Amino acid sequence: MYYESLKSFPDDFLWGASTSAYQIEGAWDEDGKGPSVIDMAQHQEGVTDFKVASDHYHRYKEDVALLAEMGFKTYRFSIAWTRIYPKGTVEINPKGIEFYNNLIDELIAHDIEPLVTMYHFDLPYALQDKGGWSNRETIDAFANYAKTLYENFGDRVKYWLTINEQNMMILHGDAIGTLDSNLENPEKELYQQNHHMMLAQAKAMILCHQMLDGAKIGPAPNISAVYPATSKPEDVLAANNFNAIRNWLYLDMVCFGRYNSVAWSYFEEKGYVPEIQEGDMEILADATARPDFIAFNYYSTATVEASRGNDDAKNSTGDQQIVIGEQGVYKGHTNQYLEKTEFGWEVDPVGFRVTLREIYSRYNLPLIVTENGLGAFDKLEEGDVVNDDYRIEYLKKHIKQCQLAITDGVELFGYCPWSAIDLVSTHQGSSKRYGFIYVNREEFDLKDLRRIKKKSFYWYKDVIASNGAIIVEDKN
Repeated sequence: MYYESLKSFPDDFLWGASTSAYQIEGAWDEDGKGPSVIDMAQHQEGVTDFKVASDHYHRYKEDVALLAEMGFKTYRFSIAWTRIYPKGTVEINPKGIEFYNNLIDELIAHDIEPLVTMYHFDLPYALQDKGGWSNRETIDAFANYAKTLYENFGDRVKYWLTINEQNMMILHGDAIGTLDSNLENPEKELYQQNHHMMLAQAKAMILCHQMLDGAKIGPAPNISAVYPATSKPEDVLAANNFNAIRNWLYLDMVCFGRYNSVAWSYFEEKGYVPEIQEGDMEILADATARPDFIAFNYYSTATVEASRGNDDAKNSTGDQQIVIGEQGVYKGHTNQYLEKTEFGWEVDPVGFRVTLREIYSRYNLPLIVTENGLGAFDKLEEGDVVNDDYRIEYLKKHIKQCQLAITDGVELFGYCPWSAIDLVSTHQGSSKRYGFIYVNREEFDLKDLRRIKKKSFYWYKDVIASNGAIIVEDKN
């Protein structure tokens, strides 16, 4: 849609950026922290583990000062469940409570709103040993963990996120490293885990609304608009299939308290129907389990064509942003109109606007973007210079689409790209960099872990100071 003039970003717009505990903190076994599934996972050859990461655990004051220098209004970070409950439940670790109290206080002292993710892939290994999300006991363990977070931090944290990218953990558990390789029927078991996560999320939302006056809580899935490869009706139907399975299954449950009908029919056809116990659907349908807003991560759109069941499509891809497909349901298709990053991810700023519009028109809830960014092999040049103009260009195009979506009528209240500072990528280690701040380390050489401001640091500082006004207007 063409506009003569664009609406401005709201005066109280929450500009910030995001990280996750296991990718930034390090100190993986210090001060009473227990091991998570991430800590115990096998890492591919040539890629570092998460034991030190960016050493944020010891350098959080320096990091927060840098975020404040950029002018952050909010900072989205996750709490490591195993810092609070080293074994997932029962015994609280006071040192973990102390660390996050200190981090939250430091943010507030710099006028930065904490945006807290409760769970970002790092399930306590002690719970995984008992079956992980396949075990219904994990539902109550998560609810108890959430209650503990509210009790200790709820007086200062207004915005809460439940589970990061639940849909990616279910669709691509092998890519993220959370899939139990011993599962006899992986897909059926994963959708059972999904049902348990839905219940855990609902219980956490109910508790939040009961315990914290004025707090707001929402889910944080990875959502991508899905295009049909052509206007052929069969391709359009395949896109509808994938949309239901990838996106709406997760948001329909949390927003409407019910399973998406197309996704449920898919379960029935494939034999993936989860076991639902008495009382489960009542919990999921509880009015106090509804979110106050939707947070979502966006990197690219997906394009699919019809799969007639006689091609080589398979469900697992090894990468959550690259679609292969599933026989008889959909088949991934390369979008010829989009450029790709050096990691093979398609870049689609306009699709970002499409995604924002689709989510808002379907659920009519305020939105905040909690991940959006460009991973690259940044080069540190002489004089501590990182010329990441490619990142500036990527973010500029996406922020422009945010402004257009706001002009479309979308209620967008924040933008937190990935990531605030360099961290350890889940797939490509420390070499794949996303941050505004360079961390001076390599895969297996920690060097001095010095923080260095990239060119994008200064650019984003100006974006925030102008409340987005410096983004070039082109009216298209």
